[in-house]
Amino acid sequence: MKKSFYPKLAITNIRKNARTVVPFIITCILTIMMFFMMSSLCQNTGLNSMESGSQSLIVVLQLGTIVIGIFSVIFLFYTYSFLMKRRKKEFGLYNILGMDKKHIAKVISFETLFIGVFSMIVGLLGGVLFNKLIYMALIKLMHFNASFDFQLTSEPVVNTVILFTIIFILMLLNTLRQVHVSKPIELLRGGNTGEKEPKTKWVLAIVGLLCLGCGYYISLTTINPLQAMMLFFVAVILVIIGTYCLFTAGSIAILKLLRKNKNYYYKTKNFVSVSGMIYRMKQNAVGLANICILATMVLVMLSSTVSLYIGSEEVLNKMYPYDCSITTQGTVSDDIYNTKLKIANKALRDNNVTSSEPYRVRELGAYGVRSNNSFESKDLTDAYSADCAAIIVMPVSDYNNINGTNAALNDDQVLTYSSKTGYTGDTFTIDNTTFNVKEKLTHFEEISYLASQMMDTTYVIVKDISIFNQITGNNNTNGEVVIPDDKLKQYNMEQVFSFNMDGATTEEVNAVQKQIYNDYMDLDCGGYLSFKETSKADFYTIYGGLFFVGIFLGTLFIMATVLIIYYKQISEGYDDKERFKIMQKVGMSKHEIKKSINSQVLVVFFLPLIVAIIHIAFAFPVITRLLSVLALTNTVLYIICTIVSIVIFAVIYAIVYALTSKVYYKIVE
Repeated sequence: MKKSFYPKLAITNIRKNARTVVPFIITCILTIMMFFMMSSLCQNTGLNSMESGSQSLIVVLQLGTIVIGIFSVIFLFYTYSFLMKRRKKEFGLYNILGMDKKHIAKVISFETLFIGVFSMIVGLLGGVLFNKLIYMALIKLMHFNASFDFQLTSEPVVNTVILFTIIFILMLLNTLRQVHVSKPIELLRGGNTGEKEPKTKWVLAIVGLLCLGCGYYISLTTINPLQAMMLFFVAVILVIIGTYCLFTAGSIAILKLLRKNKNYYYKTKNFVSVSGMIYRMKQNAVGLANICILATMVLVMLSSTVSLYIGSEEVLNKMYPYDCSITTQGTVSDDIYNTKLKIANKALRDNNVTSSEPYRVRELGAYGVRSNNSFESKDLTDAYSADCAAIIVMPVSDYNNINGTNAALNDDQVLTYSSKTGYTGDTFTIDNTTFNVKEKLTHFEEISYLASQMMDTTYVIVKDISIFNQITGNNNTNGEVVIPDDKLKQYNMEQVFSFNMDGATTEEVNAVQKQIYNDYMDLDCGGYLSFKETSKADFYTIYGGLFFVGIFLGTLFIMATVLIIYYKQISEGYDDKERFKIMQKVGMSKHEIKKSINSQVLVVFFLPLIVAIIHIAFAFPVITRLLSVLALTNTVLYIICTIVSIVIFAVIYAIVYALTSKVYYKIVE
């Protein structure tokens, strides 16, 4: 044979199979574009002009690049295998007509080469073309004014070429393996394999049910956000395993139970539908499970990142309620407070800025384990565990100052407020000290970083700071409030000085903050400073970056979902084409056949979306716990974002169904 025969035949095959090959090529191009653009953003020199937050943003973008890379390997490998499966009959015909398997391998190799090179070139050109637009969108989401004059580096191009070259080689090798081990008759029947009635795999169905139940149980019962972070991925893996098991085995088991019900099964409508569904579920179970998992990923990612971005201003104000906060650790003395007051007043006078009345908060903090109305402190080095809780003790005078109240307490009385879990006792014990609970507060105006405590935190309001000594076991009689040496690993004492700058411009705020920082650092008082204006850049960088990556990955997953749906419709079209003829031969009218098949297709098609919504409903509690780690406690906002995401995705899903159904019915008829 001439050397040009194989490439010409490969091009002819691509044209003849355009219905299945072209969507795959488009997907390859878009996937390459998205990986290149995300990788390019990580290397973007324009991001270096950011004054702060660039490293956090780059980490987020790098994680997004890794996710896209891993997903590309799995997704393209899966879809290409599906595409080649539909063509086994074609390869078998070549084999019977005299072509050796090595000749078929050459044809397949040229096809893969042409598809890969074309996709790579167009994908990289598209990535370069849209790269600046994506960069500008990212900068806009972060509320940041950065230079648009950035340079493209060669590293993203090299990484993209290497990754997708490996992917195409793996796809080719897998296809060649299947052709090599298959006999000609098997290749001819390759598109129709699996026509035997599926067996009922009760063990697999029960395993799926147990995995799904365990995943749901973790989500519903996990209260502590730290514990939620550690168990979330366990729950995700269990739900994924359960989904695949129930789609592949559970659905068939249910259908066979319906078939055993003679009163239900032996009716014309039910007879055709149930028997047809049994074969559909066997052939399409994995694809349906993939659609379900992808749909769930899209909904979780979009709803969470959108709610984080929309609620970012609220979270910022909650985490940084004051323009300036100066925190001193290890002491609560009046001398240091007065020193900080003088530094702040001098900076305000020098820059002609007025401020609100300063807030002073003295607090004693500890980590440990809380059991209903008692708390046992632990070594701070071992504090961060799944069952960890925290207490923050402050004098009632500071509490009144923050909340505008006039509460009064005796030495043995406290006010209590729990950020996440309540309690029923009339007393509260901290280590060996027991107090009477005068009132269980239902609202607490949290201040500064207290608002972002990710663990269950109990606020205990006491008479005055002398109670700190009582709690920590300081027996000194000189009135000094200190933590004994043997309790330094269990307790921490801080004094926070905060104020707002009324009517000041951004430039004036920055000038005051810079002067306070320099003067405070010169005194070497220890502790740290928190400025809302300077923290805003880091804050929007993280939340904007997460939102950007969420939209980016959500788009990728939607694209994958659409392609799997399209291929599923084509596959079912070819399968139902033969069933359509058989049903006509046994006397069913075209209207009856179409009605029966259409009902089956609708059930199978929308089943993944329904299951995905169920997954989202059960995942809601654990996701809200995870969002609270990022200080988003607005559950109503997350509910709204979730509902809107589901509605939009359902509309897209229905449109895809309508478009792909046309291809399906064209094949069948």
